[in-house]
Amino acid sequence: MSENKSNDIIYRLTNDIKRYVQQLDNLTVIDDAELNSIIEERLSICLSNARELYPDDYKACVLLSFKDKHDIVHSVFEAIRGLDILGSVIKDKTITEVMINGYDHIFVEQDGKLKQLPDKFESTEKLTDIITKFVREAGRSVNESEPIVDTRLADGSRVNVVLPPIALNGPIVTIRRFPEEAMTVEKLIRYGSITPEVADFIEKLVRAKYNIFVCGGTGSGKTTFLNALSNFIPTYERIITIEDSAELQIKNIPNIVRLETRNANAAGTGAITIRDLIKSSLRMRPERIVVGEVRGGEALDMLQAMNTGHDGSLSTGHANSSYDMLSRLETMVLSGSPGLPLEAIRQQIASAVDIIIHLSRLRDFSRKTMEITEVVEYKNGSITLNPLFKFEEDENSTVTKVSGMLKRTENKMIHTEKFINSGIYDFLPDN
Repeated sequence: MSENKSNDIIYRLTNDIKRYVQQLDNLTVIDDAELNSIIEERLSICLSNARELYPDDYKACVLLSFKDKHDIVHSVFEAIRGLDILGSVIKDKTITEVMINGYDHIFVEQDGKLKQLPDKFESTEKLTDIITKFVREAGRSVNESEPIVDTRLADGSRVNVVLPPIALNGPIVTIRRFPEEAMTVEKLIRYGSITPEVADFIEKLVRAKYNIFVCGGTGSGKTTFLNALSNFIPTYERIITIEDSAELQIKNIPNIVRLETRNANAAGTGAITIRDLIKSSLRMRPERIVVGEVRGGEALDMLQAMNTGHDGSLSTGHANSSYDMLSRLETMVLSGSPGLPLEAIRQQIASAVDIIIHLSRLRDFSRKTMEITEVVEYKNGSITLNPLFKFEEDENSTVTKVSGMLKRTENKMIHTEKFINSGIYDFLPDN
């Protein structure tokens, strides 16, 4: 049986059973367990009478698998009590991102590639109802007067919602999924993002309390890499994590405090920013501060924390290269403190940030570590960088497939004091 034929009968069965259930007089008082039983029973009746009900698709009905039947029941239940199509999409663990552009255009990222799903919601009103449902369950509200909201689903997925009139093509929902298991350095090696030599080096960097910035473009894997780095933090330290939306999965540290920002309420008050949280965290006796991402004026507070005894702090930022990350930091500091002289900002960056790790999403959709760079000093009006590892493509690379690895440069690491103070002397094999 062709896949299209199977999908057609699944779609027909799902919609027929959904219409049947929606017409039940006592639907509002039926509990979830009973509703599930009614759906299963109706599916059984439809399949038993498939020769009469679906004469053109009778053979497809007979060949439906147990999984197909389970998916039909789940889809109908989600349509009635859950998140409709969204519930089925979220159930698929291989989908890492969901993009809903109005009720009839659903895109997902799966295996690193974007594709459009054939499914659609019944109407704009149905999609709006579902959005209102999960936003309300998260203790938030969204409407025409507050058309933009950031929230989370029950499984921790990060959600951004934009409603009309701001969104011109209907309600827009963007969902970032996170793996159930935290990323590890072993997985990064297996995926080809780093080499065992690089893994050994960054472990020593973290243990020796070098301040590290992970940078890259959207979808390059910054938060994923930050999770992997966190596995190297000694378990006896006290860690404060600060995020816009909780994404980090640091599970090996018992003494951890997780802080999350809060948007302003309907009256425009009550907002708690990353900047507020960094300032507050300094009074919590942190040994390291991990900021999920710096985007604005909080960059200055992060740099000051790194410069005032909180070595080993980690953060990420959007940038297209290590040098671009320096420029971005300057811009972010100026956005919050426009009166600061550029020279003072650059001196602050050079003394606070030790290492920049640049990630990229390449033409074959793979995510690679492109460069590991040491921040050396501020001199003659600019910050000097010292690349230690660089990604080099090899002869097996093609237009559609990237092949290569991070390779050690000929540059010796200059600032080795933290390694020595930590009792780590074999920090680089050729240093």
